[in-house]
Amino acid sequence: MITMLRRLFWLALLGGAGYAVWTAWQHQQGHEPAAAPEWPPIDPPDSTPTPTAAGFAEVASDEPAAAESAARSGDRRWVEPLDDGACPEGYPIKANDNSGIYHVPGGRFYERTGAERCYARAEDAEADGYRAAKS
Repeated sequence: MITMLRRLFWLALLGGAGYAVWTAWQHQQGHEPAAAPEWPPIDPPDSTPTPTAAGFAEVASDEPAAAESAARSGDRRWVEPLDDGACPEGYPIKANDNSGIYHVPGGRFYERTGAERCYARAEDAEADGYRAAKS
């Protein structure tokens, strides 16, 4: 039992020393940790709830119609996905915040991608910092 604890101690010590050497080497080579990406600020929605005595008034729940009218008027570049993760009509392009990639209909991974933002045009997704999927 004591022999096993000694081996664990030495293994941990060697691992820590190796990590310290690797970190020093990375610092010497000029490899600084990558900073978190800065996303453009999110525009507040135009149809904000209005305060009432009982809380907030409900906003129209006809999301596909709202998305189409917003696309026609040019008010918003993106909308939230529907409850099932699909994009509403008029906003077919799915964007994923974790990967920074957007997917167009017919793309290889379009069907299995859960949208975090839905765009009407690829140019709008690129303007917000997303890149196109490779396939």
